[in-house]
Amino acid sequence: MDLPRVFTIRESSHRIHNAITDDQLATLGRALRLPPGARLLDLASGSGELLCTWARDHGITGTGVDISTEFTARARARAAELGVADRVDFVHGDAAGHVAAEPVDVAACVGATWIGGGLTGTVELLRRSLRPGGLLLVGEPYWRLLPPDQETVEACYANDASDFLPLPGLVERFGELGYDVVEMVLANQDGWDRYRAAQWLNIRRWLDENPNDELAPELREELTTAPARYVRYERDHLGWGVFALMAR
Repeated sequence: MDLPRVFTIRESSHRIHNAITDDQLATLGRALRLPPGARLLDLASGSGELLCTWARDHGITGTGVDISTEFTARARARAAELGVADRVDFVHGDAAGHVAAEPVDVAACVGATWIGGGLTGTVELLRRSLRPGGLLLVGEPYWRLLPPDQETVEACYANDASDFLPLPGLVERFGELGYDVVEMVLANQDGWDRYRAAQWLNIRRWLDENPNDELAPELREELTTAPARYVRYERDHLGWGVFALMAR
């Protein structure tokens, strides 16, 4: 059980595996005003930056679950680097269906709502780990501009335009699910650029070091096409944000 190797190659230098920046992650941590000792569950926790930096800065505790052996190892190393390994732990496992043994103060899935089969299923999955009055954190794409054609839809990693909502529709959807949106941090274009462009350098350096690897043709094709596709389609049309929710 692991992520395909192409994902860890593509994001080999990333500490945050989405389009928000270090500063925005810190802003969100401050905005939530979590008390020291608050317990978090982070599903699809990646390299653990949320849990590790919030444990350092706000004294929270928590557990991250991720399917990637490499990202989980990085998360544990990051916890040791920041001196918080006694407050956070990282589990290699499938986050889909994972429920905390005891209710937590914050249940998060920041950018991997496929673990619940989509937004609705992931919100329900997170709810099962949450104490009454706790916070959900959900990272989700939305349309900044509605795509004009199917080519744009597919270039933004969707199958149909209905796969994502415009931002007002997404916020309203949370309400339909029974939640108030109580905070949010939205990726800006600089965050998107840093997230995507860093992937290209990661790929190029890997290709230079591994020209005969079986993945080299696939990643060579990606590096050839991804920058133009990103600036032509994704940069203008696709948004992404982290939303803090409380049950009504």
